[in-house]
Amino acid sequence: MGNASVFQRVEKKYQMSEEQYARFLQKTKELIHEDEFGLHTIHNIYFDTPNYGLIRSSLEKPKYKEKFRMRGYGTVTQDSEIFLEIKKKYQGVVYKRRTCVSYKEAERYVSEGVLPEGSDQIMREIDYFFQFYKPQPQVYLAYDRVAYVGNEDDQLRITIDRNIRSRYERLELGYTGGCRSLNPGTYLMEIKVAMAYPVWLSRILAELQIYPISFSKYGNVYANSVLSGELHPWLREAGGQQMSENRKKQREKEKESCLQVYSAV
Repeated sequence: MGNASVFQRVEKKYQMSEEQYARFLQKTKELIHEDEFGLHTIHNIYFDTPNYGLIRSSLEKPKYKEKFRMRGYGTVTQDSEIFLEIKKKYQGVVYKRRTCVSYKEAERYVSEGVLPEGSDQIMREIDYFFQFYKPQPQVYLAYDRVAYVGNEDDQLRITIDRNIRSRYERLELGYTGGCRSLNPGTYLMEIKVAMAYPVWLSRILAELQIYPISFSKYGNVYANSVLSGELHPWLREAGGQQMSENRKKQREKEKESCLQVYSAV
């Protein structure tokens, strides 16, 4: 959905009810328009260290954080073009660098380390990321999206995601079954701008009482899994042995971080 490979912008997220979403569309119908892709499904596989070090660090809200994902659109086959993306955030500004390869080439790279033919500078940056973190596929996450563009400013982009779902098994972009829903019945809006919001947009958000939230799809999937007892990376690290007192304290600190993320949405 677009071939731009480098992004630098401010992104803010908002959670809406179905009623708020309908009212937002009504009030902005003369100001924004749906992009050429319409409603479509986005498939992601997020990569992380074996003990989920990247997302655990992200939950502590550092000034700088980064993550890697493999992303496909619509129906994904071995020959589909997909994106390998590094997404970084520093002091509220998002920097995204991505490169397009076939799904077949992407799978070969992440499983065998074979660089796709004709790899570009961004692919070399991704390779450095892999050499440094040695990440592995950890979770499949998908959602249905509609994107809107400003009528007077095409740098204003608004995406609305619904039916956010995930799984820890069968980490394949082309397989769509076996998922669990995250926050069913809600809509996640993300507003992406190069500079400041237009005045009309700020007024509509205030009128509808739609306020920014701190929300990471991957972060919330991870937090929900930890709190439900589905995922316990600290037990994996302990290898079944009795945890030390320091490790128990670290476990409680991590659960507290997850609770803060969970209660914020």
